[in-house]
Amino acid sequence: MRLRLLLAVSFFCCLSYGNTKDQSVGRPLAQGRRKGRRTEHRGRVPINGGYNGASVFIESYKAIQEPKPNYNVIPVHDVSEISGDSPVPDDPSVPDAGIPHLPAQTGERRQTGKYKNAERKRRKKQNKEKERQRKQLEEQERYKDKELRRLQEEAEERAAAEEKRKRTEEHWRAEEERLQRLEIEQREMLKALEEAAAKAQQRLRAVDHDEEEEREQVVWLRGDVFQMQPQASAPADIPPLPTPPGPSQATEEEEEEEEGRESERISYTLPQGCTISDVIVSCENAKLTSIPPLSIPELKSLNLKGNAITTIPAGAFNGILNLEWVDLGKNKISSSGIDPQAFKNLKFLTRMYMDGNLLEEIPQGIPGTLLELKINENNIHEIEENSFEGLNSLVTLEMEGNLLSEGNVNPKAFIPLNQLTYLRLGRNHFRMIPQGLPPSLQELHLENNLIEEISEGALNQSTNINVIVLRHNKIDESRIAPLAWLNHRTLESIDLSYNKLHLVPSFLPKSLVHLVLVGNQIERIPGYVFAHMEPGLEYLYLSYNKLDGDGVEPESFFGTFLTMTELCLDHNQLTSVPTGINEMTSLHFLRLNNNNIRHIGEDNICDPLNDEDLHLVALRLENNLIDPQKIPPTAFSCVRSYSSIILKPQRFKK
Repeated sequence: MRLRLLLAVSFFCCLSYGNTKDQSVGRPLAQGRRKGRRTEHRGRVPINGGYNGASVFIESYKAIQEPKPNYNVIPVHDVSEISGDSPVPDDPSVPDAGIPHLPAQTGERRQTGKYKNAERKRRKKQNKEKERQRKQLEEQERYKDKELRRLQEEAEERAAAEEKRKRTEEHWRAEEERLQRLEIEQREMLKALEEAAAKAQQRLRAVDHDEEEEREQVVWLRGDVFQMQPQASAPADIPPLPTPPGPSQATEEEEEEEEGRESERISYTLPQGCTISDVIVSCENAKLTSIPPLSIPELKSLNLKGNAITTIPAGAFNGILNLEWVDLGKNKISSSGIDPQAFKNLKFLTRMYMDGNLLEEIPQGIPGTLLELKINENNIHEIEENSFEGLNSLVTLEMEGNLLSEGNVNPKAFIPLNQLTYLRLGRNHFRMIPQGLPPSLQELHLENNLIEEISEGALNQSTNINVIVLRHNKIDESRIAPLAWLNHRTLESIDLSYNKLHLVPSFLPKSLVHLVLVGNQIERIPGYVFAHMEPGLEYLYLSYNKLDGDGVEPESFFGTFLTMTELCLDHNQLTSVPTGINEMTSLHFLRLNNNNIRHIGEDNICDPLNDEDLHLVALRLENNLIDPQKIPPTAFSCVRSYSSIILKPQRFKK
């Protein structure tokens, strides 16, 4: 009985305490739910206010095991109905009668869910805004990088253009200086030659002064037919004798008579058909069969061209030892008819022409002072190792129209010619460029041969070559070795006209300025074929080829826009103005006549943006299919004068 009373009191205390703490318990429980924690009541009730704020749990009365009563108790649901010593019902059908309930927790849970959803949406919106700002910043960075790269590229292009312009100016400045030096050297050489000739003339005059009377006697004794006949005898009546002159007067008269006799001798001792002017004697086409025996120490030049001379004996030039130039062309001189000592005493001879004779080999005994030797149109069929021995001063050598080939020219024959700069070997039988050419060579002419290929080592020794002419041969672009002349730094002019080319050759010299490709079967100009040249190509001649509308690519003239001066594309099959011509800012002469061009656009020839740059001097467009009335008014805005434009006639039919 006492136990039941204690339990009833305890239950009443628990109910009273639970009602008083209901508000204080709700807030921590609501906060706990917002944090996502769930509190389960497993038979005990938490009570705050324990020791040091700790929670004290009181076991529920349901956890107490007690014997079942032997009487019935009416369950009381309201605590106020319990009084005094009334027993506490112990009906297990009443659910958790001793545990306080928190009816406000469901509403708070709903508010907490809404708050979480709003918070999640807000964070999602913030994340989207941050992502948008990040992408915007990245886009701005990319734009800045792109703009920076564009500015850098423009600066690099401007710097490259400026550098190329400077290189071009330096090239032309160096070329002008080279030409000036060459002119000065030539003047000095001519001056030295004149001084040497003057000194030699003085020496000869001093030596010949004592022998003059003896030579005159020899001339009169041998009865020279070229001397003037004696005058007729004086009339019968003799005038009175004059007064004897004084010593000085007699000397002056003798000198005058001597000068008169000398003048008469020089004027009238020439063969028929010969003339004399100052220090030049010309006997051209005088029907001479031998070299006339002249005795004119002052003579500098002797022209014996167009005669029937067959031999040159020893001593043929003994009376004209100061001779500097002799022309023996178009005679009948053979190699066996030249005495080895014929030219021995000509110490001042610098030029000798023997074109159109019957020579079979290089003449022997040529003086070492010779600067120019022409032996074109002969029968020379062999050049031996010692053929040019002693000709260390030779500058120009011409041997066109002979029987030479790579098989009969000794590669060592050119070794003595260490000053040779100009060599002509056209109209021979060469199938390749001859070997052993001297390093000093600057200009080589091999036109009208049988050359089919240009090997890699053909010009290895000729490191100073500047001009090479190979027109009228049998060269195909596939037979030109890639390194045949690509790295020749001085090679500026190449003539490959009238060969068997089908396209513009690749691997042209980097230093090339002048390129002639007239009269081939060229159908295409490959792209970037001129791009490697420095400073750039200036003269391009492609007349009389087979270029059509597809033969010129947009990049064909790349590398020539700043340097091209003269461009000839006439007599082809072009149907329109090739792309790139309007970008050639230095172009002066343009030939597009005799093609199939039908239309001239506003910007085909001139760039409308540079209408103030009047650089074109001459423009030819005749013999095309152009209707002049359909040409735009600004099509020729870069031409200096409209009078220099040739448009008529046209093959256009209305």
